[in-house]
Amino acid sequence: MSTQNFNLPDVGEGLTEAEIVAWKVAPGDTVAINDVICEIETAKSLVELPSPHAGVVGELLAAEGATVEVGSPIITFVTDARDDAGPGKIATAEAPAPEEGGGSVLVGYGTGGGATSRRKRPAERPVRSSVGVIAKPPIRKLARDLGVDLTTVTPTGADGEVTRDDVVTHASQASVFRNIETPEWGAVREETVPAPQSTPAGLARGVSAAQASAPVSDDRTESIPVKGVRKATSSAMVQSAYSAPHVTVWKEIDASRTMELVKRLKASPDYADIRVSPLLIMARAVIWAARRTPMVNAAWIETEGGAEISVRHYVNLGIAAATPRGLLVPNIKDAQDLSMKDLARALNRLTLTAREGKTSPADQQGGTITITNIGVFGMDAGTPIINPGEAGIVAMGTISQKPWVVDGEVRPRWVTTVAGSFDHRVIDGDGMSRFIADVASVLEEPALLVE
Repeated sequence: MSTQNFNLPDVGEGLTEAEIVAWKVAPGDTVAINDVICEIETAKSLVELPSPHAGVVGELLAAEGATVEVGSPIITFVTDARDDAGPGKIATAEAPAPEEGGGSVLVGYGTGGGATSRRKRPAERPVRSSVGVIAKPPIRKLARDLGVDLTTVTPTGADGEVTRDDVVTHASQASVFRNIETPEWGAVREETVPAPQSTPAGLARGVSAAQASAPVSDDRTESIPVKGVRKATSSAMVQSAYSAPHVTVWKEIDASRTMELVKRLKASPDYADIRVSPLLIMARAVIWAARRTPMVNAAWIETEGGAEISVRHYVNLGIAAATPRGLLVPNIKDAQDLSMKDLARALNRLTLTAREGKTSPADQQGGTITITNIGVFGMDAGTPIINPGEAGIVAMGTISQKPWVVDGEVRPRWVTTVAGSFDHRVIDGDGMSRFIADVASVLEEPALLVE
């Protein structure tokens, strides 16, 4: 028998650390090669780590919630010396096939032979809880992430099983009413503390002694560690805001014909299994407009001799997604080559994968231009920050009925606002204005997409 350490691997993102989210094994458990031992969260993805050894779990060397540097030991295994995997065997062990839209091959695991049989995981069969709800473990996890009580969800699956769509639909409906109850203030409204003996630096700026030295009551504030997706997002947004000179333009438009097209597509048998929304028409509009104004799809590249502008003649369309893990921006590769139906399917997969926390690192790299749909939050317009490595981002506001002048008469129309922020080093105001005007033209008349 021998004891083997397993070090946290680089999961193919070039990152230096990850958080241990949940252990799937405990000391004394018997595991086979490729059994999932833990779930980790990097700055971009939630990843399941497979075991490189067959044997017995010895010790867990990192606690759940701990941030561990790549290369640090996280678990020990007790293995039979005759079956010891060793460095060579680890490199050829077959990694588990990723689920659709997610997963990534871990560096050092490879995808070759040498795989052993895997135990059937609980996620492969439905489980009935003590309250009588039938749902598979992945669906239960999705419900936890979205804050959905499964006992309140109406099941539509076979034999009364709660499906993924049931949970997502329930969460979407519940979010509309999330602000009905106003949280109460803490019981303590004001407190007096002894003045400090020395003058705090804050007093020179007009801050009272009580404000400068008052202890914080536990029931009035809480501290949230900045890590994972939030840490990566904050770093990227600061880098973008302070390196790329942002300018934003916007236009209010009549999107009634877009709404009519969406209605027709929803009723079409060809789209019976596809969720269609105005975002689909927006995506097509951005792709079309980017072809007419290529600089909006370019990037500013720093070089040893100064800088250069990289103009991409393809569109990896990023979609900013608010997920339980934070803001993610996965992108659809070569979106310019997709038909309307294929683009709709790609948007469906992207959205569902992001909500489940299964967005892979590859899906978040290489974006060329981004759409953020702030309309789903009821916002009319905004000034979005450009995703690093890109020169433009488009924000789509809520679509609502408003009075609009049509042929000299005021009529109710479906109106929205399209805003675009751009890197002024790459593209000038006239170019971005033409681009936003083109996007607006398509939303006003989707027939422009027919060429």
